[in-house]
Amino acid sequence: MEKKESKYPKFKIAIFIVFVAFVAFITINYTPDIVRFISNFENFRNYISSYGVGGIFIYMSFQILHVIIVLIPGEIIQIAGGYLYGTVFGTIYTFIGIFLGIVVVFFSTRLLGYSLVKVFIPKDKLQKFEFLINSPKAEIIMFVLFLIPGVPKDALTYIAGLTPIKPMRFLVMCSVARFPGIFGSCYIGANLQSHNYITVIVVSSIAVVLFILGVIFQNRIVDYLHAMREKK
Repeated sequence: MEKKESKYPKFKIAIFIVFVAFVAFITINYTPDIVRFISNFENFRNYISSYGVGGIFIYMSFQILHVIIVLIPGEIIQIAGGYLYGTVFGTIYTFIGIFLGIVVVFFSTRLLGYSLVKVFIPKDKLQKFEFLINSPKAEIIMFVLFLIPGVPKDALTYIAGLTPIKPMRFLVMCSVARFPGIFGSCYIGANLQSHNYITVIVVSSIAVVLFILGVIFQNRIVDYLHAMREKK
């Protein structure tokens, strides 16, 4: 028994090194190219289509990757999903990919702890949401935060692993909160592919306004939720 316990920290250290090395390698060597590649929706669609049915899994792997690597903007890939597969199937494939990415990040943080979060989350963002750690009200607060446009949701996913939230409850909560944004992005992508530019402009304008409002009022909302957390 003692022998197994002594090996467990070494196992965690090994997982930590592999995880950090993988993310660092992709971030340094490929992240700018990935963003440029996906931003050209037509080239991205041709690339994914060249793999046939298997292209679906490649597309979902990009979604998983953007959740793990917070520097990759998820909105671009989500819009690309609608461009590739239409609103319905784009939403389904995007949702599955993001869900799997959330699972990877949440359980990696739950296993490796604060040291992993410090590596990937900027200090200012970590300090802003640090009050959630060990908060008995983390569940409801995080649900609200995930609904707000402009809040760094992938960063929050890392931090969520440090909170007392039960895994299944978090996964359900996070999925429900992120679904409207996923659907909206895929709807924009599908209309972009169909050349419905008026619809794209209208929906994108609404999304931009909501995003700006979310950014403007983000600190006030966080402060309010922080104060709510302090209430008995």
